[in-house]
Amino acid sequence: MNADTDTSAHSSPAPELLTRIGFLGLGTMGLPMAANLTRAGFDVLAWNRGAAARERAAQAGIALADNPRDVAQACDIVFTMLPDLPQVRDVLAGPDGLLATARRGSSLVVMGTVSPIDVAELAEELDDRGITLLDAPVSGGEKGAIEAGLSIMVGGAADAFARLRPAFEAMGRLVLHLGPAGSGSVAKACNQLVVAATLGGLCEAVLLAERSGLDPAAVLEALNSGLAASEVLNQKRDQLISGDFTGRGPAAYLLKDLRFALATAHAHDTRLPVTALARDLYERVVEQGLGDLDNSVLLDLLRGPTALPAPQ
Repeated sequence: MNADTDTSAHSSPAPELLTRIGFLGLGTMGLPMAANLTRAGFDVLAWNRGAAARERAAQAGIALADNPRDVAQACDIVFTMLPDLPQVRDVLAGPDGLLATARRGSSLVVMGTVSPIDVAELAEELDDRGITLLDAPVSGGEKGAIEAGLSIMVGGAADAFARLRPAFEAMGRLVLHLGPAGSGSVAKACNQLVVAATLGGLCEAVLLAERSGLDPAAVLEALNSGLAASEVLNQKRDQLISGDFTGRGPAAYLLKDLRFALATAHAHDTRLPVTALARDLYERVVEQGLGDLDNSVLLDLLRGPTALPAPQ
């Protein structure tokens, strides 16, 4: 299936039909994304469970609602940037949830990284209510969210995608429509398995450089000027050199994403042995209580005496 792409600038005004947008989830990624929608001319009504994020959103000039119900009552288009589908279902349900006031013909856009299988099932459930779901996970990290430079991978009905495209373009540099609901999340799973495999290779390269008496910073500089160059290296180099793993991409989240990739592969009778190895390593990271640290903390695991069996 061909993907629709766009790399246009973000300066065009928001079309009249899309002036009011709801946004739920104002964390590290969600807040700058909502702010970019506001800067692009959209009238954003947002909600977040935590008070600190709400205060930061108010300081950024974003209007706030008291609960998801009020967001759905005011907006026929609602974006969520939440950790996983259980959190999405939480904001849908109950007397203060989105479904309490959501109208037929409205759209829900799930932008967090979620299970491709489960989000497709949720799309079917909402379709029975006359609500269109698009899954639109992103890649680019906090930097991409701040700079409106995200890659946005969208699954869902083509007509709904066309209608929402101006909003996606306000948040992303590259916008892709990949197929029906769940397709965006499959693409994000592909992205995450490449990130994990690349990060694993970088950690092993640093480890080998250290044990061989080389300067890891110099080795990473050499790698980044040749075929081994990558955005993963660009974004993770400082942590790998400094050993400060207090970054913004929790290892536990990457483990969750790798499990999604493997579950999807299983559903299609496909083996992903490299991804399975990466999952096993990140399970060890989480078991050692390091899941809240940046995913580059894998290097600490590899440095440890019990990380891997001795070579035969």
